[in-house]
Amino acid sequence: MVESSTRHPQGADRGCKDAEAPVESYASTTTLRLTEVFLSLQGETSRAGLPTVFVRLTGCPLRCSWCDTTYSFQGGETVTLTTLLARVAEYGVPTVCVTGGEPLAQKNCLPLLAALCDAGYSVSLETSGALDVSQVDARVSRVIDIKPPGSGEEARNRWENIAHLTPHDEIKFVLASRADYDWAREVMNAQKLSQACPVLFSPVQGELAPAQLAEWVIADRLPVRMQVQLHKILWGNAPGK
Repeated sequence: MVESSTRHPQGADRGCKDAEAPVESYASTTTLRLTEVFLSLQGETSRAGLPTVFVRLTGCPLRCSWCDTTYSFQGGETVTLTTLLARVAEYGVPTVCVTGGEPLAQKNCLPLLAALCDAGYSVSLETSGALDVSQVDARVSRVIDIKPPGSGEEARNRWENIAHLTPHDEIKFVLASRADYDWAREVMNAQKLSQACPVLFSPVQGELAPAQLAEWVIADRLPVRMQVQLHKILWGNAPGK
């Protein structure tokens, strides 16, 4: 069990109001729709390779053309925050990633994130970037996926989120073509993204060869981290991995 901590660093006021109350006061009545909880290696971001407990919440308002977790759009089970925290604790791993679907589509994702931080976990959030991230607990590393044209969801990008990012957060571009790459490069320059936080570029599996993307990044000397999905290299698209 990870040691509990209730310390909130400067800037933590962007967390939700519920997050400031003791966990016990809301955990037994707060519920979430859950697809799965599992232990794996983090396959992406600066935490790639770390043993991580994944909490995959159910539901997503987006329909990206290359989505690999469509099974999380519907179904799942309703669980209390108390139950969910207990499931995470069973793995005895200090790193937790809350993902989806789109986890922020559930309002109770905010108290979940805060409760995980209060319990002493190192927490990251994987979000589409289509929803407001400003109320996420300051201790969480927010990984925002900016959608290029090839995703079919470019219009859903919430550009206001960029102003809320800190070096603790990360921006991810998943790219399917040269057109997507050129678009992402232009967005990076126009929005000065590399000055806000680390930026990640990754290829869509089966659509853009990793080596090709790497060559473009090197040629343009972009200040980004090129990444591939480690979990897919190891286990393919198997759920729970």
